[in-house]
Amino acid sequence: MKDLTKDTSGFVLLSDYVPDIIQEIRYYSTYNFIGDRIDGYEEPCAFLTKEAARALKAVSNEMMVSGYRLKVFDAYRPATAVKHFVLWGLEDQDIRMKYIFYPDLQKQELFEKGYIATQSSHSRGSAVDLTLLDMSTGKELDMGSPFDFFGPISHPDYKGITDEQFENRMFLQKCMLRNGFKPLDCEWWHFMLADEPYPDTYFTFPVACDILK
Repeated sequence: MKDLTKDTSGFVLLSDYVPDIIQEIRYYSTYNFIGDRIDGYEEPCAFLTKEAARALKAVSNEMMVSGYRLKVFDAYRPATAVKHFVLWGLEDQDIRMKYIFYPDLQKQELFEKGYIATQSSHSRGSAVDLTLLDMSTGKELDMGSPFDFFGPISHPDYKGITDEQFENRMFLQKCMLRNGFKPLDCEWWHFMLADEPYPDTYFTFPVACDILK
């Protein structure tokens, strides 16, 4: 049985720890695969465990030297948000965002194929969804598919994209690997700290900027 807790003592606010990171917290907005703000996201901020934030700071420093900034879409995800995903998956009629995020799949396949987890590594506090921003252009690097697009094209090793798009994915992935993260086989944007501090604990505290105070 998984261990659920509201304890925030092992976490840091990402903007305090890695101030150079750009944040676009999608699950606080309505622009996500469900189309509503997700339960547990009370403010558009990001948290990670101290260990994951320390490793991500090293990634950020390395990328900044190369002319890039990290852009984060999601980090710590409350277990209540994952429950929202699961309940949405049971509602057959709500497919309003299908044409944007999963045009070639049925809702139930999102869980079956591993795009959405019923128990997410994000809820353990050491996983992050991110991309790269080119500081010379002010634009995100072209990764071949957008964040949270569910389908084979988003698999990191998918070869049906341009050489430049594939190289961009590998550039991000190699830097994350060097700094202690491991990738997910079906999402180029998802990484988890390999040596995560809470491998058996799922956190439930909300995403709110003052939650650590």
